[in-house]
Amino acid sequence: MNAMVKVWDPLVRLFHWSLAGLFLANFFTEEGEPVHRGFGYAILILIAVRVVWGWIGTRHARFADWVPGPRRVRDYLRERLAGRSRRQLGHNPAAAVMILALLVGVLLVGVTGWLQTTDRFFGEGWLEELHETLAYGVLGLVVLHVLAAVGESVHYGENLVGAMIHGRKRALGQDAAASEKTAPIAANQVSGPIARQE
Repeated sequence: MNAMVKVWDPLVRLFHWSLAGLFLANFFTEEGEPVHRGFGYAILILIAVRVVWGWIGTRHARFADWVPGPRRVRDYLRERLAGRSRRQLGHNPAAAVMILALLVGVLLVGVTGWLQTTDRFFGEGWLEELHETLAYGVLGLVVLHVLAAVGESVHYGENLVGAMIHGRKRALGQDAAASEKTAPIAANQVSGPIARQE
């Protein structure tokens, strides 16, 4: 039986599903209405919290663990196309690029939405169009993200959607011991009560 290790902490999982829910819900609200703006501001708060957690959070939540450089992305894509890529506990380089694009995209949607409430940009048609275009662009990225998650789940025989619900993934040989030893230490040092909920 394969050992399971904790990868995604409660805050990361809560952020993921809250962001997805709020973003999609806003497509069913009227632009300019209080509920639409409220969801938008909540999304901006979520992004801010995630950025902070990316610096002080648990091991796999930290940007240092999963944000790749260009060479790492290139090498991963070459290995993936050649069928030699290895499963990873955290985000693989391609997934990391997608996540960064989603975060930046959602942030831009939120900022352009907020700008429309200011005296300087209120009623500007071009900004409304940009806001809508960005929103649909992010929606397209969301679709690609979901398809990629399903594809990777099938390819590696691992339920990645489930992992983002319960936080656990199948261990990777040496990574099993490393994750079990280092993640709790980091969690106890920086995340306090949130980590102890795991």
